[in-house]
Amino acid sequence: MIDVAGLTYTYRGAQTAAIHEVSFQVKGGEIFGFLGPSGSGKSTTQKILIGLLRDFEGEAQVLGRAVREWRREDYRRIGVSFELPNHYLKLTALENLRYFGALYGVSHDPRAVLDEVGLGDDADKRVAEYSKGMRNRLNLARALLHRPELLFLDEPTAGLDPSTSRRIRGVIRRRREEGATVFLTTHDMQTAEELCDRVAFLFGGTVRLVDAPRALKLRHGRRVVRLEDERGDASEFPLDGLADNAGFLSRLRGGEVRTIHTQETTLDEVFIDVTGGRLD
Repeated sequence: MIDVAGLTYTYRGAQTAAIHEVSFQVKGGEIFGFLGPSGSGKSTTQKILIGLLRDFEGEAQVLGRAVREWRREDYRRIGVSFELPNHYLKLTALENLRYFGALYGVSHDPRAVLDEVGLGDDADKRVAEYSKGMRNRLNLARALLHRPELLFLDEPTAGLDPSTSRRIRGVIRRRREEGATVFLTTHDMQTAEELCDRVAFLFGGTVRLVDAPRALKLRHGRRVVRLEDERGDASEFPLDGLADNAGFLSRLRGGEVRTIHTQETTLDEVFIDVTGGRLD
């Protein structure tokens, strides 16, 4: 679905490239996470892939065609949800979607997609009255409206409360199950861990690593078990040979253990380990 090789882009007047020699591939039907802190080049890469930035070096193919050669009809096959909302504020959510739907030749009622993102009850409210989180959900609704093959989602859960964020992750997951491919740019590791089949770590304008979240956590995690008692005293034991570990068995038989956990690393910790930087 996406094939990028040696992608480099420098903004006019900048001394250094925003992205440098970026290469990766996105398979059909997967959710691909493009992870990195603010300023790492995530949005620049997405803008190139959807045709907003043209003067780049390297090669970028989307849906089997070089981005430089895209035609108007190719844009009907993709949906884009930007991090910053951009709607007509004096129109209602429903009026916005009807307008944008007409540009794509959509004839069905957009209320269903508003219901899907939790805005059904606010369909007739002017967007000017929407909160930031509601506008972000309207962005997603607009991207989903024409049921595209490929979705570009930029921080789709930004500004959302935990319950709404969970709902939006469910929407994205369902679209993948229906056959869509998702290119997800984010610095939200919880979203990436729950949704992505594979992730790319972008730091300093370059891709440092591409792999499945589970594989990364297993590779970089500590193979230990941590026990903690009601006083908060903790002990750690190697996972290998645990069944025969006398110290571990003694702690269990002591009857004071209140929690027991394997020390699986988080994707955030893997990112720091690989890049040396944080996602703040």
